[in-house]
Amino acid sequence: MSGFCRRFFGIIFLAAALIASPAHAAGDPPMPEPLQNLVGEGAQMRYLGRQNGLDGWIAIKNGQEQYFYVTSDGQAFLMGLLFDKNGKVVTLRQVKELQEKNGVDLDLFATDTFNPQGKESLTSQPGLDQLADRTSREFKTPSEQLYSDIESANFITLGDPNAPYIYTFIDPQCPYCHKFINDMRADYIANGVIQVRMIPVGFRDETRAQAAFLLAVPNPQGRWYSHLDGDKEALPVTADINQQGVQRNLSIMQSWKVNVTPFTVYRAASGDVKIVQGRAENLAQIISDLKPVAR
Repeated sequence: MSGFCRRFFGIIFLAAALIASPAHAAGDPPMPEPLQNLVGEGAQMRYLGRQNGLDGWIAIKNGQEQYFYVTSDGQAFLMGLLFDKNGKVVTLRQVKELQEKNGVDLDLFATDTFNPQGKESLTSQPGLDQLADRTSREFKTPSEQLYSDIESANFITLGDPNAPYIYTFIDPQCPYCHKFINDMRADYIANGVIQVRMIPVGFRDETRAQAAFLLAVPNPQGRWYSHLDGDKEALPVTADINQQGVQRNLSIMQSWKVNVTPFTVYRAASGDVKIVQGRAENLAQIISDLKPVAR
């Protein structure tokens, strides 16, 4: 890989350095409505500054970053990285300046992988106001309606994104959640047998804040595993973090009167939706029952 490509694909934004600052500080320009909708879905939004007549914003949602630039008239915006006339990444400099402003010295080239987001529409995942529309649709069975609602939740991915997957609601301090993930961690998740789409929730102020933090950081799997391994600093409680993403997840649980974690839903190879309440007793059966992922 060339030095330029390495720099381009090596950009990584560590949200933990920035989430303590307000999402929309006094003096920041107004955000376009689609970006405000992202905040409503739980995204952490930070203003990068003005460059070449464009107001830059970074959004972090489900541990992944998106970059936006709003035109001077506020009537349009672009999504992606900004380059200067010499081909240098202006966005990188803006992120560095924002980090320095927050008093954190971080290595922006910590990895050689960068997965630019933006392949999906900003409206691809419904907000709370759209959830009622989704639940009012006609479904063949209540379980299909439940599955549809859960697909719209804010989740983080553990394991191979191409592996067969389950959806699991977890509370960061739930001991049964810890045991359930650890049951799968070495033999199934690490080996690419299963992907866990983990939906963080919180039943107390502290755990809601930890769940929101988990949705914000760029390496949520690493943070979660450190938390499971006993690192008490892995999921800090940050008062100013946007918790709307977690509230959205909780609203799905509440609408279905689910009050236990872990709570797992998956689609079987037969096409049926299966539900597991609590820590699964027979993981091998779930693994063999999972619907394969289309390649």
